[in-house]
Amino acid sequence: MIQTPSPNFGPRKATASPSLVVLHYTAMTSAQAALDRLCDPAAEVSAHYLIEAGGAIHQLVPETMRAWHAGQGSWRGTADVNSQSIGIELDNRGDHPFSNLQMTTLECLLGDILSRWSIPPGNVIAHADMAPDRKLDPGPRFDWRRLALSGLSVWPDDNPDTPQDWSTEATRFGYPNVPEAFAAFRARFRPWATGPCDDEDRRILARLNRATA
Repeated sequence: MIQTPSPNFGPRKATASPSLVVLHYTAMTSAQAALDRLCDPAAEVSAHYLIEAGGAIHQLVPETMRAWHAGQGSWRGTADVNSQSIGIELDNRGDHPFSNLQMTTLECLLGDILSRWSIPPGNVIAHADMAPDRKLDPGPRFDWRRLALSGLSVWPDDNPDTPQDWSTEATRFGYPNVPEAFAAFRARFRPWATGPCDDEDRRILARLNRATA
């Protein structure tokens, strides 16, 4: 763990404690460029951790404090996601795969965080999940199924379900009620799919809601 303190943080509001983990990609040319920005007071952005492509991990903000990573958006009706979450930045431009070393480091870190704060796997989300109208990260190249197989996130099982109304199931899962939520859902759980919402999209959400109930 490399301590790389950022000045961009404050107290969690209303004595909140972490109940979510939000995953991001940096969308920058290098880890150093991302660190420079995340530690620049003028930028007014930060995260609790940044994991380099080679697996090195930087802690920028203490977990007990409110990092400025999520911005405007909501998850399960909570608008101040920063006060409720721990933010992890992954050194990735968004147009190439995440390295095995980076994913292995993330798995170790996530396991510790979820244990420390008693956060369920269903509360590990994408930045795009809580802000689908303005964010894409960590994008369709991120391996959510790998995290789920390690008990660090959720993935739909293979059991059949009767198709449900997509919007109702999406809101129940946690997505904000905006048109872009469908694209964020597809990018995370069905990035190979094309075309309008279909029965499989509805079945997947029903299975996810059963897994997180």
